[in-house]
Amino acid sequence: MTRPLVLVTNDDGVSAPGIQALRDAMARVGRAVVVAPERDNSAVSHSLTMHRPLRVKTLAPDVYTLDGTPTDCVILAIEKLLPERPALVASGINAGGNLCDDIHYSGTVSAAIEGTMLGIPSVAVSMPGDGPYHFEAAAMVAERLARLVLDQGLPRDTLLNINVPNDRDATTLPIAFTRQGRRTYADVIQETLDPWGRPHYWIGGGTPSWDQGDDTDSRQVRARRVSVTPIHLDLTNYAALERLRREWGQP
Repeated sequence: MTRPLVLVTNDDGVSAPGIQALRDAMARVGRAVVVAPERDNSAVSHSLTMHRPLRVKTLAPDVYTLDGTPTDCVILAIEKLLPERPALVASGINAGGNLCDDIHYSGTVSAAIEGTMLGIPSVAVSMPGDGPYHFEAAAMVAERLARLVLDQGLPRDTLLNINVPNDRDATTLPIAFTRQGRRTYADVIQETLDPWGRPHYWIGGGTPSWDQGDDTDSRQVRARRVSVTPIHLDLTNYAALERLRREWGQP
């Protein structure tokens, strides 16, 4: 029986310990091929490199890196580098969570989105919390879910956003199927002065606030459960669409 081909990528860079743990786990599922950015690409969202060529380096058998984004990696891997279309795209393991509104900025999730757009079942795996991270435990959870995806499939145009609490015993934690929550930040822009007294700005940090729904990804992770959120590519608000058609007609 042919072992399934699994594309492994991330946004923390090819040398990150999270992707190494994920590759080891996916190698127990099938043939794991890493195609990942050469450096950290956190918060690049679904960026594509369009203004310059991309260069690929072979670091080891079935390990490639390129000077581009996670989305670049997935496209190039599927269209040029892999010997066949993968059965699964696995992105991560991200050092830190991808919960609530953060998924819109996440390179980790965007790699899985690109895989889904190309018709490949895809998962994004992240580990909320502060280091040191127990990536091996998260990888074992990812392995179990990857096997289910390969066996059962996923709904059309849907990926799984998986957040595993940073716990050495994560494999024993229950799994919760969740919806995407909302999270906003206060004081996210930090203004400082350079040595010449000119202002400059740093985006990041801030004080987060979450919605209070019990079935949200953030709430379930805080309750020490593995959050599995199905993310759909179609962003259409169908209830709003019907209301606009009904009440507004043709303006």
